[in-house]
Amino acid sequence: MHNIVASIEARMGSSRFPGKVLADVCGQPALTRLIRRLRRCKKLDGIVLATSTDSNDDVLEKWAIAENLAVYRGSEDDVLKRVVEAHIKMGSDIIVEITGDCILHDPEIIDMGIETFLENDCDVITNARKLSFPMGVDIQVFRLDDLRNVENTISDPAVREHVSLYFYEHPEIYRIIHLFAPERWRAPAYRFQLDYPEDHQFICEIYSRLEPLYGDNFGIEEIVALIRREPRLADINRHCIEKSAR
Repeated sequence: MHNIVASIEARMGSSRFPGKVLADVCGQPALTRLIRRLRRCKKLDGIVLATSTDSNDDVLEKWAIAENLAVYRGSEDDVLKRVVEAHIKMGSDIIVEITGDCILHDPEIIDMGIETFLENDCDVITNARKLSFPMGVDIQVFRLDDLRNVENTISDPAVREHVSLYFYEHPEIYRIIHLFAPERWRAPAYRFQLDYPEDHQFICEIYSRLEPLYGDNFGIEEIVALIRREPRLADINRHCIEKSAR
């Protein structure tokens, strides 16, 4: 049996939208919306918040305790080390990497990624490198042992900041399977993540329409269908630019 744990990388500092991870989304903090989605996953054995020791992130530890969520505090800048240490604490075998800005993640996609990883002879499962899903429903699955090896041997600052970057830059070492969206979910131009105030406005618009119908139990199927009925919703944050790891 494998211990499969999702780590949420989150901190309060953000150059584009400070405090975004606790921004109000129709009456609930953004991270609360995210963990409600993660707790609907059938294949996860645990969830841990991986935040920093900076005093600005004290509020995140308090939030996690109130939500009965495991929390680990480590380096603010060395995110790779922080995530590895969080998973060592959790006794993880398999990591599901989640960033704290993926508020509209879909449990079905996460479970799909975990199942694909377990059923294939591979090192990494991802849908985040060859885009077909909306941005912000990123699934990345890999072994803790592989990430520990990267953490122990690679000093490149970009790798230390972007946890799984080394895997993707070295396909000659790691066996990577890329997941592609079925046609009904194929919408790589849509932004579902929370990086800018406009993203926050978009997410709030989605919740204001779908939560009265489904509670928190809506996902990519319902969101994409809504946007196709109301295309102007995608215009709210269409102009926002994704930051490159390099």
